[in-house]
Amino acid sequence: MRVVFVNALLSRKEDPVQRSGLRVTTAITGLTLAAVTALFAPSPALAADAVVLAKGHTDAVDVHYEDGALKLKVKDDTVSPAVVRDPADVTFQVLPAAETTVPDLPAFAFLGAPGSKVWMLPQVQDSGLLWPGWNTTTLKSGVFAGDKVSLSLVGVDGPGDVTLFDTNSLGTPSIKFRSNDGLPDRLAVPVHTHAHAGWVFSKEGTYTLKFQADASLAGGGTVSTGPVDYRFVVGDLQPGGGDLSLSITGMADGEYQPGDAVTLQAVQSPQGALTKYQWFSKKPAEDDFTPIEGETGASYSFTATRALNGSQYVVKLHDGAKVVATSPESWLWVAFPPEGSSTAKTVTATINAADGALVISVDPEHRTVILPAAALSPAGDRWESSGALQPVTVTDTRAAKPGWTASGQVADGFRTEDGKTFAGGYLGWTPSITSQGTQQGVVAGPVSSPYGTVQAQTGLGGSTVLATAPNGRGLGTAQLDAALKLSVPTDTAAGTYTGTLTLTAI
Repeated sequence: MRVVFVNALLSRKEDPVQRSGLRVTTAITGLTLAAVTALFAPSPALAADAVVLAKGHTDAVDVHYEDGALKLKVKDDTVSPAVVRDPADVTFQVLPAAETTVPDLPAFAFLGAPGSKVWMLPQVQDSGLLWPGWNTTTLKSGVFAGDKVSLSLVGVDGPGDVTLFDTNSLGTPSIKFRSNDGLPDRLAVPVHTHAHAGWVFSKEGTYTLKFQADASLAGGGTVSTGPVDYRFVVGDLQPGGGDLSLSITGMADGEYQPGDAVTLQAVQSPQGALTKYQWFSKKPAEDDFTPIEGETGASYSFTATRALNGSQYVVKLHDGAKVVATSPESWLWVAFPPEGSSTAKTVTATINAADGALVISVDPEHRTVILPAAALSPAGDRWESSGALQPVTVTDTRAAKPGWTASGQVADGFRTEDGKTFAGGYLGWTPSITSQGTQQGVVAGPVSSPYGTVQAQTGLGGSTVLATAPNGRGLGTAQLDAALKLSVPTDTAAGTYTGTLTLTAI
């Protein structure tokens, strides 16, 4: 069974985070559990296509430190999994719906005369508008002096003024950047910060905002990104709103392995208000594209199999019954399973009794599970992601009815190819019983919380009970499940981690 944790938004993400970040793969005796968590940079995959972002969350000014260089990027959470983009490939659109008026309050006089029109992307998310912020959650502690960087607005080129401000719990505004009273404006930002503010533009039109990040290294010396251009369009992109194009993101450049999770995302450019899609597929032996039943959302997820190798996918955007945009074809390539692969088999552990047997098994179709994006915990001190284990079947045909206990353990923890590790105890579960026979009395095991989240609990680092059947009440077939929870410290190193969750029944 493969479980995919995709961190898409680390602010809520979460601060959110794509298909990147901390990738956790867990092989299980009887099933394979792969957990892919985009928690930290260099998490989301780097996307090279030019896009217009008009709605949803984005870390517009996303600070990274890679190979000794400080860099500014854009973390795009409007797609799932999230992707990292070059600012040069992004146009941020402030939709006409952002138009508002300056309130008649002295505290907001810095925005202009009361009643005058401005276009504002608010500090609190509005689902109909873009929600840009700045982000230093990928930066590690101890690298920079004082564990902070300096973020500056060094220039604005456009038809009007630009102001970024936030408000406290009493509604009092605090100006962060303001173009009409002299630039640069600098803001000291601690590492591990994800923040939002109100972005206010005084006139419609096209703006170039020049942001720059600077820092002093803890070991001496300084680093700087230099000025980086960010393009904002306030109002329609062009008279009439421009032409609409549709594309598919998320398809891997190379081959998938059988059993891999595939998540495709429809991307409008420019992004508009239409949300009705239809996905189509064409397998190698088929002549035409056919609709995929029930797939009418912006994303489409499925499991790669050899039977799908060479398939093509398109998505269409609808305005009522009218198709207003169709994407180019996206091709899927699936590798042959490696020799000796067990991905097409159900692995079982069997204990023979005098009469009958006890078997724990996992259906091959349930070898892949996609979990939601990883997020910062409410306290902001851990990266967390949750999802379902998916069914595990225990069948007991032993006439003696001795009862049984099913348990699981990630004994050897998680490890990357280059040797980074974290303990298996950072994965926990809440067991449940999906179904059982009428003669059975199967009871779910206790909650086992991830290490460090609940005192005295150590997650799946040791043998942990999934379910038990008492003496005389185990004969028959029971389906077990569990709500999984991954919770690791915020200083966990980025990487692809692999571990083994061993399921046993005795």
